[in-house]
Amino acid sequence: MSQLIVRLKEASIFQEDKLILEQVNLRLNKSEFTYLIGKTGSGKSSLLKTIYGALPLGKGQGEVAGFDLTKLNRRSIPLLRRKLGIVFQDFMLLMDRTVENNLLFALKATGWKDKKAMVSRVEEALTQVGMASHMRKMPHQLSGGEQQRVVIARAIINRPELLIADEPTGNLDPETSDDILLLLRKLSKENETAVLFATHDYRMLENFPARIVRCLNGRIFDDQELEM
Repeated sequence: MSQLIVRLKEASIFQEDKLILEQVNLRLNKSEFTYLIGKTGSGKSSLLKTIYGALPLGKGQGEVAGFDLTKLNRRSIPLLRRKLGIVFQDFMLLMDRTVENNLLFALKATGWKDKKAMVSRVEEALTQVGMASHMRKMPHQLSGGEQQRVVIARAIINRPELLIADEPTGNLDPETSDDILLLLRKLSKENETAVLFATHDYRMLENFPARIVRCLNGRIFDDQELEM
């Protein structure tokens, strides 16, 4: 039986007082890889921000990784985010420390205390993204694609139920973009993690088909539902 990680029902999404998306119905299951597409300004980022608690849910129902989005507060938002991994277009690595220390910092920030367990988990995450041999390097010594792999390792460090990727290949060339996409699809299966991958690179959708959710004219359209 599939396990539901995201459920939005008749949701309205606002940026302050401005309605961005309405009547949003979305369900994401464990291990499911889904593209989120739409033009700039169509509401993709607002939808993602609502899912990870950066925007309050305006109307309707919403649940992510067992958290009710309508009841989120200052105390519960960090707990929700421990169950999520987030990858942005900009790498946001700490440039003054090694790859290993970037990941150790993320573990400390989420309450890990056992140094031996932390080092072991860092090695495990870096191995999954093919970056274990680079753990002593500084971010500036890595290519863009390698930096994004480190970011993905950081995003999976706490074994999230959902990985949100907001235009993660926007700064990368097509070949490297494909590598990052295929890595995320592999991790989705291996770790049984749901992945919501926002992109405007329609070439990817053709070359590597998967379920597509579209933001268009203030609504979302799910290809999976259209086929039913």
